Amino acid sequence: MRIRVLLALLGMLAVITSIAQDKVIYPAPAKSLTAEYTIYSGGIGDEQPPTMEDRKLAVEVKGTAAKDIFDSLYPDVQGVNCGDEKGERLRRKGKIWCAYSPHGGYRCFLGFNLRTGESISGGTC
Repeated sequence: MRIRVLLALLGMLAVITSIAQDKVIYPAPAKSLTAEYTIYSGGIGDEQPPTMEDRKLAVEVKGTAAKDIFDSLYPDVQGVNCGDEKGERLRRKGKIWCAYSPHGGYRCFLGFNLRTGESISGGTC
């Protein structure tokens, strides 16, 4: 009788272990985001229709994703403001930058030259 109970427990343990191993654990899961993009030629602020030789991608991320990115880019850039709204904050690392304003919330900008693959600025103040 004890052998049957022991075998039953071992069988249940094997099943539980195999179920646990089937679960994939992602320590950094993908999350959805709210964004807008533009494919253009020329420069930021003077965008033109894309051409075969000149294609760039500008992406503006908003909402929770922008806040997560903003929080990752600390510290704030001092002495630079895009507007005159009290409480505005800016953060930048390389070509990616984010802004926070009490009225507009969090927004982040990134860009790529689609012909070379290089990172470029995705927005201006």
